[in-house]
Amino acid sequence: MSPGPADPTALHPMPDQPRVVLLKPLVKSPLIDVGEFSYFDDPDEPTAFETRNVLYHYGPERLVIGKFCALGTGVRFLMNGANHRMDGPSTFPFPIMGGSWAEHFDLITGLPGRGDTVVGNDVWFGHSTMVMPGVHIGHGAIIASGSVVVDDVPDYGIVGGNPARLIRTRYDESDVARLLAVAWWDWPMEHLTRHMRTIMSGSVDALVEAAPDPL
Repeated sequence: MSPGPADPTALHPMPDQPRVVLLKPLVKSPLIDVGEFSYFDDPDEPTAFETRNVLYHYGPERLVIGKFCALGTGVRFLMNGANHRMDGPSTFPFPIMGGSWAEHFDLITGLPGRGDTVVGNDVWFGHSTMVMPGVHIGHGAIIASGSVVVDDVPDYGIVGGNPARLIRTRYDESDVARLLAVAWWDWPMEHLTRHMRTIMSGSVDALVEAAPDPL
């Protein structure tokens, strides 16, 4: 009897590699939403993702990560809580130091933010990438190692550098539209399993042909 599909609720999908964790069964914060099979790789403390890799997350902005994303070691998301005032002579947040300075806490509350940070499906993050607050990263994107992502990334775009710039797109505009319409990440698990080789190494035409419903 052949084994069934992979288990999206397994914390460690590779039991002999504890450095790899699925994020959906790991995260507890109501401000973080992760899709099935998105994983994080860290040789030291992979289960500390929420505290070590999502920084300054004091809310209410959310971090949304889609399905089937691959997050390499050192990937970090900076949230809006990292913001400081920039309209006066000093950017230092004096009130958080306490004492009588705390009376001026209103000076650091309600700072403008960029909203939720949203990552699409099937996004690959290279080693030590950093995503700044409020960035939206499209489906199928690739973020090169060491990149600092300060602006939105288009669907199937490849970006790199500090600040990250668009290097190229993986497909032309027509094929990107077809890939988004196929949305293989939403296929029923059995259908996805049956056509995995096409998803991983086939052409866009073959993927469209394999879709469970005609496009």
